Formats: sequence, C-alpha cells, structure tokens
Amino acid sequence: MDGAQILDISREGIWVLIILSSPMMVVGLVVGLIIALFQALTQVQELTLVFVPKIIAIFFTMLVTLPFLGATMSSYMAKIVDLIIIGGSGL
Repeated sequence: MDGAQILDISREGIWVLIILSSPMMVVGLVVGLIIALFQALTQVQELTLVFVPKIIAIFFTMLVTLPFLGATMSSYMAKIVDLIIIGGSGL
C-alpha cells in the first residue's frame, strides 16, 4: 500500500464522517435558530432553554437516521476489510 492509497482511504473516511454527522448538525442548527428567534422575540434569556430542545432533537434525529448511519459505516468498514484482505493493492 502506497501513500496515494492511504490518502484516498483517509479522504473517504473524512467524507464518511461528514456525511454521518451532517443530519445531527443540521437539526441542531435549525433548532438553535428557532430557539434563538423565540428568545429574541419574547426576550426570555434562559440558558437551559437552548440546550434541552437541541439535545432532544439531536437524539430523535439519531434514532431516525440510525439505519442510514449503520449502513454507511458498514459499507466503509467493508471497503477497509477488503483492502486488508487483498493487501491494499486493488483500491
């Protein structure tokens, strides 16, 4: 296995990480914006009002996207295992 193959595996791993984390990040961003807008309109400045809805929304997003997350991680791991078995020569 040469340096180019290692860089390709690393690049693909970073993309898998971005794809896996993006649903939770988007939901956290949207919920945070909605709560911030609500706080700005009502002038309620409670710090815990931001964190609890975000945590709940991200948890439910993880539950909903769990099959997608598992399938994506499984396919990436299968590629890595295949590279280990064949010795990394057939990327």
